[in-house]
Amino acid sequence: MFRRRRRIRTFLTAAVSALVLGALALAPVTHADPDPGGAWTALHDGPARYPGVHIDWDVPITMSDGTVLKANVYRPADAAGPVTEQLPVVVNLTPYTKLVSNVADSMLSVPVLSEALMNFLRGFDLSGIGLGGASDLGKALPGGLARTFTADRNLIRSGYVQVVVDVRGTGFSQGTWQVFGEREQRDGAEVVEWAARQPFSNGAVGMSGVSYSAINQLQTAERRPAGLKAIFPVVPGNDLLRDIAATGGGVGTGFLPMWLAAVDGSKLIPDVQSLLTGRFDMRWLADRLADPFTFVDYLIAALTVPSIDAVPDYLRALIEDDSPIRAAWLGDPGRIEVPSFLYGGWHDIFSYDQTTLYRAIPLPGSHKKLIMGNTFHVSSSSGLGAPGAPPRLDVLQRAWFDKWLKGIDNGIDGFAPVTVWQQGGGWISAPEFPRPGMDYRRLYLDAAPSGTVAISAHDGSLAAAPGAPARLTVAPGLATMCSQDAATGTGGFTAVLDLCTKDSRIAETGALTFTSPPVTAPTQVSGPIAVHLNTVLDATDGFWAVTVNDVAPDGRSTQWTYGQLTASLRAVNEDRATRSPNGDYTDPYPILTLDTRQPVVPGEPTVVDIGLNPTEGVLAPGHRLRVDVFALNFPRSLPLRPLLNESGLRPQHLELDPNRPSWVNIPLAGDPGW
Repeated sequence: MFRRRRRIRTFLTAAVSALVLGALALAPVTHADPDPGGAWTALHDGPARYPGVHIDWDVPITMSDGTVLKANVYRPADAAGPVTEQLPVVVNLTPYTKLVSNVADSMLSVPVLSEALMNFLRGFDLSGIGLGGASDLGKALPGGLARTFTADRNLIRSGYVQVVVDVRGTGFSQGTWQVFGEREQRDGAEVVEWAARQPFSNGAVGMSGVSYSAINQLQTAERRPAGLKAIFPVVPGNDLLRDIAATGGGVGTGFLPMWLAAVDGSKLIPDVQSLLTGRFDMRWLADRLADPFTFVDYLIAALTVPSIDAVPDYLRALIEDDSPIRAAWLGDPGRIEVPSFLYGGWHDIFSYDQTTLYRAIPLPGSHKKLIMGNTFHVSSSSGLGAPGAPPRLDVLQRAWFDKWLKGIDNGIDGFAPVTVWQQGGGWISAPEFPRPGMDYRRLYLDAAPSGTVAISAHDGSLAAAPGAPARLTVAPGLATMCSQDAATGTGGFTAVLDLCTKDSRIAETGALTFTSPPVTAPTQVSGPIAVHLNTVLDATDGFWAVTVNDVAPDGRSTQWTYGQLTASLRAVNEDRATRSPNGDYTDPYPILTLDTRQPVVPGEPTVVDIGLNPTEGVLAPGHRLRVDVFALNFPRSLPLRPLLNESGLRPQHLELDPNRPSWVNIPLAGDPGW
């Protein structure tokens, strides 16, 4: 029976592997190999302590409410089978089914296949035909993303146990998918405590994983379960309503539908082996029939209900400040007390959170680290391991766990606290983020032409003082479909076109643009940015999106960061907002609830403060700073349907008045010569 089960599982894994490999072969990419952390890389890629890996499939883990989660347990093995030595355990909780994780692991566990794929990705480059973004996406695999997403056999063979668990209500686990709900968070702590008690465990547990599996690491660490010693979250989020569900009051139409389809679809895949062997879990089937499409009703309602009065109670609860689900989605990183290594990206869907999380975790720089790459969600780790870049993610993860789970003095605690890709420059390290020495300055939006834009709704300037009165009008449009925001909103899947993601001039045809004079010396930007707009609308609502860009002498406009806000949701939570020494907002944190909504009076001036995601960049001599102002940001998001109806997609106006000016509050270092 055991051999029959193994043959069935091997056949299924091989079949799915062939399909995934065929898809990967179509994904063009490039990358270079390590290595600033040479000793860590050599250790991770060198001879293993144990020769093999043994997998215990679909191990049941019973939660305190009786729900059974299913886990694959990967253990180091020798010729006699799994080793009996008690070892540290690394837990990964995934909603994407451990079947997907196993398929990825199976492909990477074939040395010839793995090396061929990685070499192909390192050398493939389509930048010459304007598809460099596709190459960038593929660099994520040689950068270590795959091994931090799935099981890392090098890590296991070095003396770790890895446990990959289907989140409640997904994969082969029983229950209803809660999407980071309170019960799911309790599961995370209980799984860690289970792992610490197992005969194969020495009681020391770490957590790893990407995206969803990074978020639940943070949530689990906040609960401080016994045995948890370190976490390694890759592209985590924390303020999930603000990041994804209602960014500035806009529904994430790019990311949310495809993400929900992926998870809801994959959770309906049955355990075929249990069907064939007569061990099918009927409780699993009943749970799936009771809730086949989690959260799809929320998304449909957000995009279709015609008025505020028609918003259903379940959706209203999601966007009320004190609702249980919203409280569960807003983490408390101040409770984290275990060493934490975070990887994020400037164009990631959670980029607002990643630097904020680092600052909020109350640990010294030796116990917490942050790397921010020039990456989207699906291109996380792209560029790592290249000369001059940080080591690969799997290498860093091994070094982190060796230090904090095994007590090996390998120097990872002395790694720079903050390592970031400085946009417009390259990799730099710093003791903190924002980097010390930044000075917030106002640059005013001025209607006077800059002479740097061929086509836009208006070519204006950024100036050190307010300019003459003017009313500038911008209409909602679809130019942002070809933009970096569109790529961010799809997790990076549409980032293949350099014309859209590496140059904003097409998107800017639908924007009010405000451009500074060229800088005369290197001018650095580090930290959150805020824009203060004096607006006039012809309706009771509207939508504003803003980007900050680096403009090269040849006219190329490269987006660094963005922010957006529905006008009626402009009320600021002063307890969470931050300001610069002059009193201007640096992060005007919106409340985003219907109860605090402030309808606009048509024709009357309305001040809107918009926070932009923190960023890091350097303007080279001859380059300019640009602020783009849009009246829509599709497909990055759409306003909640009732608010979209109120706006009527009418043209919107900036009222530039020296007595009530509009400005960008930006953190600078250096003398731009303005």
